[in-house]
Amino acid sequence: MRIAALKELIGSSTLKEFAEKHDLDPSYLSQVLNGHRSLGEKAAKKMEDKIGCPGRLVSPVVREETVETVARDYYSSLGPASQPTRYYRYAVVSSVVAGGWGEAIQPYEPGAEDRAELTDYKAKGPAFWLEVEGDSMTSPTPPSIAEGMLILVDTGIEAQPGNLVVAKLEGDEKATFKKLVSDAGQLYLKPLNPSYPIIPINGNCRIIGVVKEAKMKL
Repeated sequence: MRIAALKELIGSSTLKEFAEKHDLDPSYLSQVLNGHRSLGEKAAKKMEDKIGCPGRLVSPVVREETVETVARDYYSSLGPASQPTRYYRYAVVSSVVAGGWGEAIQPYEPGAEDRAELTDYKAKGPAFWLEVEGDSMTSPTPPSIAEGMLILVDTGIEAQPGNLVVAKLEGDEKATFKKLVSDAGQLYLKPLNPSYPIIPINGNCRIIGVVKEAKMKL
């Protein structure tokens, strides 16, 4: 509102003319008008005193169309929000049990899936979505992956400690969703929910892929 009122006061004058006439700093005026500096009550009062317009800037009353023009100019100056240039389609396959080992189904070939979800993430290898079951990855602090959320698993990334991963038990079609952690050279699968135990990795499983995205379907 103060910026709109200031623009009304400047009117058809140039910024330089207005600043020289009222002994104001033109660079400061430019920053205020472009939204790079705020025009607080104290600053507005000082400017009112120099211009000789009591009440016009501290408690402005301006025309509605002027406010709309200022808002439009401001948001136009921000430029358009960047949008993803491309979306990628990945199959939604069997659920993963986030509380222990659960059935794991190999990814479908592209186009063979019954259900798929879009994302702007371009996978490094074959990728698929899994629906989380259980609450072992539900945490009181972020990140927290609740039951029912979809996780995007990229099988083309080498898992590193700190990654969220889906792992499969060797010799069985079983899988789980956990955080890969390392302690003194020993790797573990750690649930985000502190009430669940940590699972040591001792040749008993292999990492299927790294989780790159999670979303909730309402």
